[in-house]
Amino acid sequence: MNIPSLVSRNHLEQSSDRTRILLVPIGSFEQHGPHLPFDTDTIIARTVCSDVELVADVDVAPALAYGASGEHQGFAGLLSLGTKVTQEVLVELVRSARDSWAGVIFVSGHGGNNEALANALRTCTSEGDRVFAWMASAMDGDPHAGESETSVMLSIDVTLVRQDLIEDAEPPENWGRLVREQGIIALGPSGVLGSPSKATVERGMALRERWCAEVVTLIKRMRSMQ
Repeated sequence: MNIPSLVSRNHLEQSSDRTRILLVPIGSFEQHGPHLPFDTDTIIARTVCSDVELVADVDVAPALAYGASGEHQGFAGLLSLGTKVTQEVLVELVRSARDSWAGVIFVSGHGGNNEALANALRTCTSEGDRVFAWMASAMDGDPHAGESETSVMLSIDVTLVRQDLIEDAEPPENWGRLVREQGIIALGPSGVLGSPSKATVERGMALRERWCAEVVTLIKRMRSMQ
């Protein structure tokens, strides 16, 4: 995995020509079943940014490693900022980036951040900022810690996946409502919603290629606005 570009830089050239675009990886710190690390979403968001950086001339900020994860309350190890605070953090990041970048693209690996991202985008857009958000999704995937996320993690580093601890837990049809109303723990003690046993490196690489292309499309769209 590449080191995000701004981490290894101790100076950013000042210029009145603000043409560069900043990617900000957004993750979470929450359970991902017994087989994946707590910072899975952050690792995925950071990896997508690194993949994009290989094919597009952009800057990549250090990842925001905490997000809105209230739906995971009840599982040990949870660290969550909540939706309101996450929203405020995102808005302040964009405000501070105005003098250095033409626009900001948030790259989120955690679905629980979606409301905060949507609210932040409305605020920032109303203030005249160029800001987009991309959220990891697999239309044919499973909800949490299942085939999709496990495949991506395998493609990043197989040692990040405890394959001896993998267990499947198929979510019910109404899993979305149950998660909103009662949290993920109401659906089972493992925290898994899907079939991680079906995960493959090839599936993970395919998802990363698609996600990279989606973010590059947003970059091109933002540049066309300049």
